[in-house]
Amino acid sequence: MHQETKRRWSVKTIVFMGFFVAMNIVLTRFCSIDLGPFRLGFGPAATIMSGLWLGPLAGGVVGMVADLIGCLIDGYAINPLITVSAILWGVVPGAMGLRLAKGSTKRKTVGICASVVVAAVLSTIIFNTAGMVLFMGYSLYAILPGRLIQFAVMTPLLCVITVSLYLSPLTQILAGYLRERRARA
Repeated sequence: MHQETKRRWSVKTIVFMGFFVAMNIVLTRFCSIDLGPFRLGFGPAATIMSGLWLGPLAGGVVGMVADLIGCLIDGYAINPLITVSAILWGVVPGAMGLRLAKGSTKRKTVGICASVVVAAVLSTIIFNTAGMVLFMGYSLYAILPGRLIQFAVMTPLLCVITVSLYLSPLTQILAGYLRERRARA
């Protein structure tokens, strides 16, 4: 009989995920500028890093939990498309970035930036905009120019933050932790 192997997160991984959720909430809810249907903030950086450092599944869970808790804090109704957008901020860089970010520093930088741009297009332009139009009643033509400006401003900043953190010694520390965890499994 075939025995299924279940992949479980260690306590350290869950603690890291909780840290990233808290960081996302603080950066999104308390350290951002809200301009009606637009928000300029660095909350996605925490979700992106969780995806890159802990894997796409953990990144997606971090994005989802941070969005749901953030809705409770702000008193917003849960918008499923915006929650999918928050999940994608962790899944896309986690899945894409880990495959593209191998080799030289230049190659890592290009791979991580490409994954952040794809996540930003899916999240900011497509899912967030669709969620605002379908569930909140905004006019697509009224908010799309602002969403494009938000994309043009925030995406390069998120790329710089993400690449800086990924190329920092923190990644080597976490990589050692992950190797240690895999060796025990």
